[in-house]
Amino acid sequence: MVSHCVENVRSKVYCASRCSSVDRLIFKCFSEMLRAGQSQGNVTVGLVFLERVLFSTLTTAPYCIFFFINVTLLFTLRSKALFRDSSRYVLLFNLVMADTLQMTLSQLLYLLSVCRVLLTYPVCGLLVMCASLTNEISALTLVVMSLERYVAVCYPLRHAAIVTIRNTAVAVAVVWFSSLLNVLTRVLLLLDFPFEKLDTLQMSNFCGFFVMFLGSMSDDYDKAYTCFLFVSATVTIASTYVGVMVAARSASADKASAHKARNTLLLHLVQLGLSLLSTMHNAMLVAVSKIVTMYLLLRLLNVFYVFIMLLPRCLSCLIYGLRDKSIRPVLLFHLCCRLKVSTKTQVLH
Repeated sequence: MVSHCVENVRSKVYCASRCSSVDRLIFKCFSEMLRAGQSQGNVTVGLVFLERVLFSTLTTAPYCIFFFINVTLLFTLRSKALFRDSSRYVLLFNLVMADTLQMTLSQLLYLLSVCRVLLTYPVCGLLVMCASLTNEISALTLVVMSLERYVAVCYPLRHAAIVTIRNTAVAVAVVWFSSLLNVLTRVLLLLDFPFEKLDTLQMSNFCGFFVMFLGSMSDDYDKAYTCFLFVSATVTIASTYVGVMVAARSASADKASAHKARNTLLLHLVQLGLSLLSTMHNAMLVAVSKIVTMYLLLRLLNVFYVFIMLLPRCLSCLIYGLRDKSIRPVLLFHLCCRLKVSTKTQVLH
């Protein structure tokens, strides 16, 4: 990879000059990590290869477990009419599907970087934009799910009329359309970069989110939109939480339902916070790189990846699959490969 960097040094310098200070720090951080990997390879190629295999295994194993659980939950949500015809479970299906796709794309990009596979800018851009799409869908779906819980507690008599399958489908379509519109905007901003001045479309560094911020406009737009998205989502979910708290104190409210909805909204805020952490992954690496050595940073990179990028994508399954009395027995039934599972709640037929 370092040889490719030397061959395309002019492209790297031009790109770095167009990026923000944060992106240049990230670029420098990973470049030094690559040079460290090359120095180790001069001593013993076998140890470097063994280290790559170890890192790949330590991240792929949790990914496979999380992927299996998520796919099983997706299958569970489509296995019974009770789940297919309920707006709440339709939204959950959309959330888990987006999380699963995001997790898969993140793992693919990680393995490509560990294996030192260099992509072209168009291929990398496609993968990065798809990952950005699924990440935004997750955040917006959490907002819609919070609004659904708010209506269920604060307007129980009108819930069935407001939250219908048709309205849910419209809400999901709006989420996907707005997310696609954001991705198309990012693509148009990328076209501002003069790719014709590059010697080749082959990337000189491994594919990642920060690599695709090729211009100042792309970087500024990403920061502004990410800030707007998560601030708006946080305010919306927090407002629904306050509304549920107020409704829970009224004499006519269902105390048990309000308490459960309040806990669900708190979990939504936790999920949203973890999603925000994943978007701040690169900035966190830059901050940590100033206080630790590159050798330690390489190890922390893998820890951050598992706990910030992978684990949050499985929380939806843990939160809803184990808390929901309707989903839990069916999910455990499928997770145990349809073996008999001892549960207090009988499996719904």
